[in-house]
Amino acid sequence: MKIIFAGTPDFAAAHLQALLDCGQHQIVAAYTQPDRPAGRGKKLTASPVKQLACDHGITVFQPPSLKDPEAQQQLASLDADIMIVVAYGLLLPQAVLDIPRLGCINVHGSLLPKWRGAAPIQRAIEAGDKETGICIMQMDAGLDTGPVISVARCPIEAEDTSGSVYQKLSKLGASTLTATLAKIEAGVAVAEQQDDSLSTYARKIDKSEALIDWSKSAEEISRRVRAFNPFPATYSHIAGDRVKIWSAIVIDANSDQSTGTIIGSSAEGIAVQTGSGQLLISDIQLAGKSKMPVSELLKSKAELFACGQSFDQ
Repeated sequence: MKIIFAGTPDFAAAHLQALLDCGQHQIVAAYTQPDRPAGRGKKLTASPVKQLACDHGITVFQPPSLKDPEAQQQLASLDADIMIVVAYGLLLPQAVLDIPRLGCINVHGSLLPKWRGAAPIQRAIEAGDKETGICIMQMDAGLDTGPVISVARCPIEAEDTSGSVYQKLSKLGASTLTATLAKIEAGVAVAEQQDDSLSTYARKIDKSEALIDWSKSAEEISRRVRAFNPFPATYSHIAGDRVKIWSAIVIDANSDQSTGTIIGSSAEGIAVQTGSGQLLISDIQLAGKSKMPVSELLKSKAELFACGQSFDQ
C-alpha cells in the first residue's frame, strides 16, 4: 500500500522504523511537526520522525496546521491508500480523514475507551491500573473515539515508570501496526465501535502536578512519582532547596509526626510521613546536581535529610 506516515517523537519513529523494516509498503511521505528549539542553545531541532525519514529519503512535510486548504491539497496529491498517525500532535479535520482511500488509522497507547487523550501512559500508572496496551483505531473526528481494529495488552508492573511502559508500548505498537496493516490490505480487518460510557480522559500533564502534596497517601504519591518519571519528574522543597524525587516505594508504617516529616534516613532511603503511610525515597536529585541514590546523597547531605527535618507543604 501507499502510506502517508504522520508522527513526531521517538515513539512514532519506532513505528516508522517498523514499517521500513517490514518492506511491504511504499511510504510516500512523512508528516511531522515543525522543527522546535531544543537544548540549552535553543537550536532548531528536527523531530525523530523527520530525522528517520530524511535518512531513508522519504519526503517530509511540516505544515503548522492541516486545516489549511493548500496543505490538504498537497496531501491529496500524494494519492495514498492509507494514512498512519502516531503521536503526531496536530488535529486531523474531517477533510483530511476523508482523503486516503482507506482512511486514517491511529496507534494509541491505552486500552480504549479508557484513557482517551494526550497522556494515557502517565494517567494509567497514576490511577493504579494493572494493565495497559495498544489500540489501533480507524480515526474519526472525535478525540480517540474511532472504532478499534486491533488491541494488544501489556501489564503494568509494580516498578514500572511511564518511561519503561513507553518503551514496552513502543515495541508492542510497532509489531501490532504491521500485523494490522496486513489485515487491512487483505480486506479482513474488523473494526469494533467503542463503548463511550466506559471512556476516561487522559488530560495533558501540567508541570504544576509534579509538586508533591505530602497530605496525600503514600500509595498515591508513589504512583505519581512513577507516572511522572521521566517527565516532568515529581519534586518537593526542603530547607529552601528544590529536590526531584525519582524513585520511591510505600512502607507499611505510620507515626504521629506531621506530613512531610522525615522519620528516618539510611542507605535504603529516606522515610517520609504522608497523609497515610510512609514513603521510602531511594533516588533523589538536588538542584543543579545529577540524580543519585540516597545512599550516596547522605554522604554529603546527611544533615539536610536527618530525622525530624521536613519537606515543605
